Amino acid sequence: MRILVVEDDAPLASILMRTLREESYAVDHAADGQEAEWLAFENPYDLIILDLMLPRKNGMEVLKTLRDGGVSTPVLILTARDTKEDVVKGLDRGADDYLTKPFNLEELLARVRALLRRQSGEPATIIEAGPIKIDPSRKEVKRDAQTIQLTAKEYALLEYMARHAGTVLSRTQLSEHVWDMNFEPTSNVVDVYIGYLRNKVDKPFDLPLIKTVRGHGYMLDLPPGALQPGAPASQTSAPSTQSVEHSNHVS
Repeated sequence: MRILVVEDDAPLASILMRTLREESYAVDHAADGQEAEWLAFENPYDLIILDLMLPRKNGMEVLKTLRDGGVSTPVLILTARDTKEDVVKGLDRGADDYLTKPFNLEELLARVRALLRRQSGEPATIIEAGPIKIDPSRKEVKRDAQTIQLTAKEYALLEYMARHAGTVLSRTQLSEHVWDMNFEPTSNVVDVYIGYLRNKVDKPFDLPLIKTVRGHGYMLDLPPGALQPGAPASQTSAPSTQSVEHSNHVS
């Protein structure tokens, strides 16, 4: 899943990007409101994390422009302001959730997972795609109760395919949601990683699930009667005390 982080405070932006990348998300960064708008209109993000205090154009104006322009990507706003009026204003302008600084990184990640679930219509915290079960909070993948060890990018690719199981996904769709803006469109990296996944997810089992649709792309092809993504399941994660503090700098 691909996330745009809009934050002008360089140290905080660095922490956010590193934390999200460690969770296997592809992450782009904008340091001001105008750059954020350009990136959000140019790229199909799955989530935008938007600071309100930004140079060149503040977060409230960015949010309004995106919603007026038809961008429906979920938005999590970050604000150092503690007044209810700012929170209400942001939600009324189309934000989906908010966090007040300083905030807990584990809470941020939990809210990110919740917004991504809401976007894809998944009611559960465990993604089920046929015999494959994925726990996004633990980055754990199992097939037929057997744990499969994946690299961060292999995991990101499989999670995205599982969220869209039964749907043909083009190489462009996969690259846009699993890789960041540094992805080279002419490379064969998507095909290479599909090969890696097949070796781990399909080869040890009797029934191959990753299907090539010639001329179109790839799909996670579920067996007849298999559970669809979002089947009810539950899980909890331990709280963390790690937090982030910083000051906004507006030019």
